Amino acid sequence: MSVPEKITELKQIIHEQLHRMDVHGKIREVLAETIGDEFGHESHYLSEEDLMEALRRRGIVDDVMKELHFLEDGHSRKLTSTPKPASPFVDKQLRTYKKTNIDPSRRYLHLQVLGGKAFLEHLQEAEPLPGQVCSLFTLHLHFRNQRFRFKPVPCACEPDFQDEILLELHKDSLGEGSRMADGTTLLSICDPVQMVLIKTDISGETTLVASHFMEWRSVLGVDRGATNLAVELHGVGAECKVPVGILNVKLELYPHLQEALSPEIVNAQFTLERQKTAEKERLFLVYTKQWWREYLQIRPSHSSRLVKIFAQDENWVNRPVCCYVRPLRAGRLLDTPRQAARFVNVLGYEKATVVGGGSKQEQWCTLLAFLSRNKGDCEDHCNLLCSLLLGFGLEVYVCVGTKGKGVAHTWVMTCATDGAITFWESLTGQRYIHKPINPDDPPSVVQPKPLYPYRTIGCIFSHQHFFANCQPSDSVDLCVFDLHDESKWKPMSTEAIKSVCSPGSITSLPPFPPLCSSVINAATESNEIELQLRVLVSEHRKDLGLTTVWDDQLSYLLSPALAAYEIERSTGISAGNEEFQDAVRRAVPDGHTYKGFPIYFLHRNARRVFATCMRSPFCEEIISCRGDQMRIAVRVRIFAYPESACAVWIMFACKYRSVL
Repeated sequence: MSVPEKITELKQIIHEQLHRMDVHGKIREVLAETIGDEFGHESHYLSEEDLMEALRRRGIVDDVMKELHFLEDGHSRKLTSTPKPASPFVDKQLRTYKKTNIDPSRRYLHLQVLGGKAFLEHLQEAEPLPGQVCSLFTLHLHFRNQRFRFKPVPCACEPDFQDEILLELHKDSLGEGSRMADGTTLLSICDPVQMVLIKTDISGETTLVASHFMEWRSVLGVDRGATNLAVELHGVGAECKVPVGILNVKLELYPHLQEALSPEIVNAQFTLERQKTAEKERLFLVYTKQWWREYLQIRPSHSSRLVKIFAQDENWVNRPVCCYVRPLRAGRLLDTPRQAARFVNVLGYEKATVVGGGSKQEQWCTLLAFLSRNKGDCEDHCNLLCSLLLGFGLEVYVCVGTKGKGVAHTWVMTCATDGAITFWESLTGQRYIHKPINPDDPPSVVQPKPLYPYRTIGCIFSHQHFFANCQPSDSVDLCVFDLHDESKWKPMSTEAIKSVCSPGSITSLPPFPPLCSSVINAATESNEIELQLRVLVSEHRKDLGLTTVWDDQLSYLLSPALAAYEIERSTGISAGNEEFQDAVRRAVPDGHTYKGFPIYFLHRNARRVFATCMRSPFCEEIISCRGDQMRIAVRVRIFAYPESACAVWIMFACKYRSVL
């Protein structure tokens, strides 16, 4: 583009921005006021400098400059208007928000985190030296299908959170998608901004520090559409009443409202919503009490069954269990229900921690907290798997019951159109076909032998349905899953469930965050871990007085086996082992012995991997093996899934000449 064309383009952009902001009208108003009020009879001496000063005092110049940004682009300068938010489907470190354009027909909330303070648990931590590995804080945000991850900062009493994002504000209803939301429309958007703070220690272990729902609509009642907030974060679980730190947050509407709503109107809306929420919760509680009384009247022994209607989230807020499940589409990140089950299985499993003794602490995490931490309890896995399978169009329920030794457990169940029932174990990805045993059959009838580990079932639920088991026995083996037969399953009113659990209900959890693609480079990470393991094996053998000779060809031949293991885990189909076994037979000469040991992990810490492998006598035997013409091989293969979850398959092998 020639210089005159560039100048013409710049003039056009400036003209459009000035016209959209009605700058000329504002200048006329300021000119009239300035002449009449400030200069009086001396108006014939009014200069250009006097007028510019008056415009500056009223903030008009600042508003115009905020609209227009000159950005360095190589050796040239580029004029843009205001910023465009990062993609809501990509979980990545945000760039400076001024680098792209926004849709001028939409309104945005500019959220800046200006730092943290009073994280007293880290009061004694020294500032890390350059390049030193330290624990990190990572802040995750979600608002109306837009999800962001701030850059990690070192843990400290005053962590240096310095980042900013743009959140798009608009109504999802038909016909309003392209209109800029006005103050009244914005006030009706009751979705909060969820903020989740994660701590990652030097070994890579993640901890959920805080989960907070921030009310952003107070900015609607502030002149010039900007306000600063001190967001107090509290702990999770039993520590939900204990403050863990404060975030300094600045909120600003862009573009500003022509007329800010009065604080009284904003507060009245909040009060109305709280009253509406309280009334819905009261009515639902009255209904569930009556429903429970009717359930107990069927059979007194029902009082001992695991019929779970409410569950506590990470902030110890009691919510109906149906709120934790919702149809969730994974876009192009997951292709099949079985792949979804494998993804959920790959996410880490960890029970909610409890201080002191006693029974297990209950904590059903919100989806953002579970995904940001990358691990959770059994219920978290089941809720996510059920939501994903609902997204794939299946009839799915979460089952609440017990497994061996009476331990409380949850799993997922799908009902096929032909009546077939399949159980899905969310922690392993395994599937089991359920065939009930008929206790009235004569002894000559061969009964099916169940392979699943489940013993009893008390209730099942989805996002719209809740059924309690009212059959004579709650044994899974004897259970008949005819959900339309109210003599076997007592249903809860779907209207009552929708009143507190439907999307958009102010009593429900906010919309689920979208899944994010993996940021892990599987090939690079695999090579890195493999090199680290080679060093660790060589050092270990050196300590034993043994030399180490690596067989690169044998290492490469192990890849098909690792791929076959992952295919079997994700599809249930065994494939590729025949070729692998044939290749190994060709690679191991006559008179030689081959040994191999596969294992898989959900983390990428090479030292932890090696320590775990050495605790296995089979693996330790391979790594410490002695023999003539001894050759050692190791292969690492990482399979990446959404949310940067990964299955890390590792295989150690050796071959040596057998000596009789």
